[in-house]
Amino acid sequence: MRIDTRTEGGRGIEVRDFSAVTATADEVALLRRHLYHDKIVVLTQQALGIAEFVALGSAFGTPVAYYEPMYHHPDSEYVFVSSNVDRDTGRVGVPKTGAFWHSDYQFMPQPFAVTCFYPQRLPAAGRGTYFIDMAQAYRRLSPRLRTAIENTYCRHSARRYVKIRPDDVFRPLGEVIAEVEHRTPPQRHPTVLRHPVTGERLLYISEAFTYAIEDASGKALPGTLLSDLLAESGQLDDSCSHPNIFLQSYEPGDLVLWDNRTLIHRALHNPGNDRTESYRVTVLDEFPLTGQEAG
Repeated sequence: MRIDTRTEGGRGIEVRDFSAVTATADEVALLRRHLYHDKIVVLTQQALGIAEFVALGSAFGTPVAYYEPMYHHPDSEYVFVSSNVDRDTGRVGVPKTGAFWHSDYQFMPQPFAVTCFYPQRLPAAGRGTYFIDMAQAYRRLSPRLRTAIENTYCRHSARRYVKIRPDDVFRPLGEVIAEVEHRTPPQRHPTVLRHPVTGERLLYISEAFTYAIEDASGKALPGTLLSDLLAESGQLDDSCSHPNIFLQSYEPGDLVLWDNRTLIHRALHNPGNDRTESYRVTVLDEFPLTGQEAG
């Protein structure tokens, strides 16, 4: 196993000659340390089956099946599939997922710790995912905003970006939204969280899921405060040229792990509508984020 710091086309580290099947406990522990501190680990030249991919994810935590079955791979509920590929046996997964700034499961009581992303079919152009390091975004906030968000909380919900399921067709929209709110009730997290491993302060908001900010007693604060936070962190820049934003590109065989607590991401969808498919395994580790308010 050889580890290199990425200096071009992304952040984090690149790992060559890694075998998910024969990896030792010491090798996995080393990769976990890099994952928490470098945020992104790219395992190159991987060729894993579904069971092997899930097993790899299990080395970094406890896999969790996505709550909507229509995203599941037929061979494992732990593999989330984003795909626009039509098969004779029917569609697997959901097309065009994640084209908005978010952290996976931010709208749930316990957001994921690590995302394991394994592209299967890559477009000819536009390969990659945009990221923002929210620890860095917090450090770069203006003093005015850092002061304004002390002891505040944000509310998060999936309501804006839930995909319509096949059995939702012809249902009243209000009924669908009410079901979303029942199945995934809005969550309240501190606006600034402390990473449970690195101790870094994280600005814990996203354009997709964060819809309100309030003080410690639950009193609503002006919506302009949340808008200012989104703008300063880079999430309102549709050109993706904000200095906080970086693009992680992929090559065939890459398997990418990232710290889902620190990084928010946004999919880069190919403009030519090439056939694309990716698998994802998301895990919880032994260091829960919820309740770790920055002091």
